[in-house]
Amino acid sequence: MRAKILLKKVWKWTKRIFIFLFFFHLFCILLFKWADPPITMTQLVSWVSGDGLKRDYVGWKKISYNAKLSVIASEDQVFPDHNGFDWKSIKKAMAYNKRKPNRIHGASTISQQVAKNVFLWQGRGWIRKGLEAYFTFMIELIWGKKRILEVYLNVIEMGKGIYGIEAASQSYFNKPAASLTRAEAATIASCLPNPKKYTVKPLSSYVASRRQTLLQQMNNLEGDPDIQEIISEPVTKKKK
Repeated sequence: MRAKILLKKVWKWTKRIFIFLFFFHLFCILLFKWADPPITMTQLVSWVSGDGLKRDYVGWKKISYNAKLSVIASEDQVFPDHNGFDWKSIKKAMAYNKRKPNRIHGASTISQQVAKNVFLWQGRGWIRKGLEAYFTFMIELIWGKKRILEVYLNVIEMGKGIYGIEAASQSYFNKPAASLTRAEAATIASCLPNPKKYTVKPLSSYVASRRQTLLQQMNNLEGDPDIQEIISEPVTKKKK
């Protein structure tokens, strides 16, 4: 009898906790549509582990057009077209990982990377992957592509202890992110697969080589109207 009462209490509190967490996360998703995340788990770990923490969030208009185009070319060339998940790339990655389990390939979109970095922790467990899918769906639904890209450019790791395009631009080129040239933006974006291994300063051979490929891909993608709709600033009508 006591066991049944205890189980009912445990189940009651478990439901309350889940309901609280659901509404708390929903509140955070809505809040971060406009407000910048105070700190991410990845940034906190970087600071605690001694890698340092350089970051400086900037708004959409203070980020170079070139930076926006470069990260799409580098990380997610179908960013405007998917709903958060690039199923073709996921299938290819799963097939590759099955053939070569010791050399894991990922297929995360920009949206998935934002969901992971803002709301979760680094890792490959099934629970984290499930939560990542949930948050990816929600930010696609609530934030929209421009806000997702803006947050990505502010929170993603771009070097050891360097987070966001503004901190990266200042660290590598001593200039604000708004002033990044095409080549500079491509250089930073080239390190994104593994920013601690593929360094911008000193310039690694991988980044130097990939930059040339990325510049060509930027040229190829730039004319896509769907990409232009995301990265271009709206035209401001001049007063007569």
